[in-house]
Amino acid sequence: MNSRNQGSNPRWRKRPRGSNWGDWGPDDQVGRLNLLTPEKVREGIAEVSEGRTFCLSLPLDFPGGNLLNARRHPPRLQPTVRNGKPNLNYVMANDKPSSTDVMSDDAVLLHTQYSTQWDGLAHVGGLFDSDDCGTQPMYYNGFRADRDVFPGGYTVDDAGRKVSALGIERMAQTCVQGRAVMIDLRHHLGDARTSVGYDTLMRIMELDKVAVATGDMVCFHTGFADVVLAMRGQPDHHTLENACAVLDGRDERLLQWISESGLAAIACDNYAVESHPAAHKDGRCSDVPLHELCIFKLGIHLGELWHLTPLANWLREHQRSRFLLTAPPLALPGAIGSPVTPVATV
Repeated sequence: MNSRNQGSNPRWRKRPRGSNWGDWGPDDQVGRLNLLTPEKVREGIAEVSEGRTFCLSLPLDFPGGNLLNARRHPPRLQPTVRNGKPNLNYVMANDKPSSTDVMSDDAVLLHTQYSTQWDGLAHVGGLFDSDDCGTQPMYYNGFRADRDVFPGGYTVDDAGRKVSALGIERMAQTCVQGRAVMIDLRHHLGDARTSVGYDTLMRIMELDKVAVATGDMVCFHTGFADVVLAMRGQPDHHTLENACAVLDGRDERLLQWISESGLAAIACDNYAVESHPAAHKDGRCSDVPLHELCIFKLGIHLGELWHLTPLANWLREHQRSRFLLTAPPLALPGAIGSPVTPVATV
């Protein structure tokens, strides 16, 4: 275990092996986004030569249904109410005869991680013994579930409750802008389900002359979002389970590369970034080991279900892999994840 002095961090006395807890102070809640320095923003801006932009979001009502995750459902729009009537095409002269206005207003019930999204740092925690008093649920940087993140517990019927630490608004405050790097798995592997470990990743990066530097945000293009779009909101379970590349979260060398590369964030156009659930491993272990490493241990936010194909194709055509990425989540205090409309500028 990596140790820290109790006085330097009052929440824990030791941290998980391979974690960076405490490296940015005891109260840090943004993790590797600390590496998005002004210099990294300037490096991203330096990649802009054409002034062309790409929207990297799916329509937020895709993939459609709830096959990818039974607990997540498409957004539901409905009008607000004005004087007991739906506030759509509302003729204001009904209330004020001299008015010429027509008003419309709506509301949305939105599952924050249904479509194109960021996973926040309260999304995945782990059981860990940080003070030799027994394992307990904890999150990035030693924030305890029952004391720091969900104090007082939580029930299914609770409404309006917010996480008290590691909320997505912390990510929003960083603006999430800087240099990003595209790794085009689809070009080399096609659309068949392929588990990508360290060796395959290094081979592809070498073939495409892709380099990842400290503070870069990394996007993995697999083509999965295109498969989703082709289903027109009616996804097929068998097709989704057997489509496109996924990172192998059980590959220790791949996880080591993520840790040592210094990357600031990861985004992918598939569901979960990694193979989910991960391949069997004996003993007690995480079912989502890449999430465990990134979110729980290193504070690396994960983007899922981004639409990367048009950008990836343009970059390949122009023999480039780097671009300026701007992708802040909603500044929604206390949310665990967030929809995002990322913008790439080349």
